[in-house]
Amino acid sequence: MEISKGVEMLQLEYHGNIIHPTLLWDQEMAVLIDTGFPRQIEDFRVAMEKVGVSFDKLKVIILTHQDIDHIGSLPQILQECGSNITVYAHELDKPYIQGDLPLLKDGHIENPPKGKVNGTLTDGQELSYCGGIRVIHTPGHTPGHISLYLKQSKTLIAGDSMYSVDGVIGGIHVPTVLDLQEARLSLKKYLDLDIESVVCYHGGLTKVNINDQIQKVISY
Repeated sequence: MEISKGVEMLQLEYHGNIIHPTLLWDQEMAVLIDTGFPRQIEDFRVAMEKVGVSFDKLKVIILTHQDIDHIGSLPQILQECGSNITVYAHELDKPYIQGDLPLLKDGHIENPPKGKVNGTLTDGQELSYCGGIRVIHTPGHTPGHISLYLKQSKTLIAGDSMYSVDGVIGGIHVPTVLDLQEARLSLKKYLDLDIESVVCYHGGLTKVNINDQIQKVISY
């Protein structure tokens, strides 16, 4: 689903789960936010080609956090695209993504996906790609969970900090949160932003009364 020019919310299905990675692009390059479950590389290729972005245009991957449904296809993508890709994540989740430490929630999985993180991100950092991306450190779901604010389109990529149902923010997904109090505090950072659209990785797009909805989740 197109959110604005050069911003596409992808919708991928994996064994009954629907996830929503985000694709950004301009004339020079494409940026992928989160890489889905393991072995979804072909799903990404097809989804990108549908919106007219060739897979070899992909130059940057930003991972919102370490969970397996966000880093799953990272090894495959890196194997195919190699040194052309720069991978970013928060420094607190970097060692888990690289396989230096077992994944906090999926540590029992044999041979979990892993890949090298080239760049570490910090709260408030600005990336110049595709009109500007602001990094917001939003821990709680994992220690290094980040959200991303796309300045040009006033879009918040919320990762797993919140979920949505039928266009309405449903709140924090408590069963998968490591620190609920921290997760609630993280959402307060969104209230300072001018947000027109929110993409939740689980649930998809929300476009109505964003600040009111977030305030309701915080107060719940």
